[in-house]
Amino acid sequence: MLGGLLLAGGMQSCRDGKRYHESVTADIPEPASRGLASIRAFQEELNGEFRDPEISPLSPEQIGGFPGLDFFEPDTTYQVMAQLVRTPGALPFEMPTTTDRMALERTYGILRFELQGRPFELEVYQSPDLMMQEGFEDYLFLPFTDATNGKETYEGGRYIDLRIPAGDSILLDFNTAYNPYCAYNPKYSCPIVPSVNDLDIPVYAGVRAYRKPQAPLRQSP
Repeated sequence: MLGGLLLAGGMQSCRDGKRYHESVTADIPEPASRGLASIRAFQEELNGEFRDPEISPLSPEQIGGFPGLDFFEPDTTYQVMAQLVRTPGALPFEMPTTTDRMALERTYGILRFELQGRPFELEVYQSPDLMMQEGFEDYLFLPFTDATNGKETYEGGRYIDLRIPAGDSILLDFNTAYNPYCAYNPKYSCPIVPSVNDLDIPVYAGVRAYRKPQAPLRQSP
């Protein structure tokens, strides 16, 4: 999970912070090790990142009163195995972001899976630039939207970090869905979720919407 690259005008790329922003190392467990304990560990790690002023997307003022992210309760029914259908002929394209910047991506493959008893497909992406960096050679980016956006979760959708599997199946753990950094700080430029990656069901897993702490009301003298 990456420290943060400043763009023109002080804007910071969402890709270059933590998570889909920094090194996504081998702490993405293998399917056999997934469970409630791994979900809790993910939550603790993410909260630790947000409290670290060196890598947190929060301002110093926000960090000072940060109570921890608001997560849905861990739910293993949101851990599903997906079939990965690779698309080796896909060409790089420009993915719009929350600013004028365009993020270069290519569709690495299609993920096919069942969730809540229904079949779904999501595109999963790989950055031609990021894959040239050490530690990111097999990193995949899964942005998605669902029916909770704008209510229980961030209106712009959420992200999941993945690694290229050896075979044709991959574990999707929606408990590890997190908000893009622009949900916390407007200085970040974050990829906008493509319309093809919308799930028309609510995904009650992962990080909830961020509610900025309100400043305490001053007492009248």
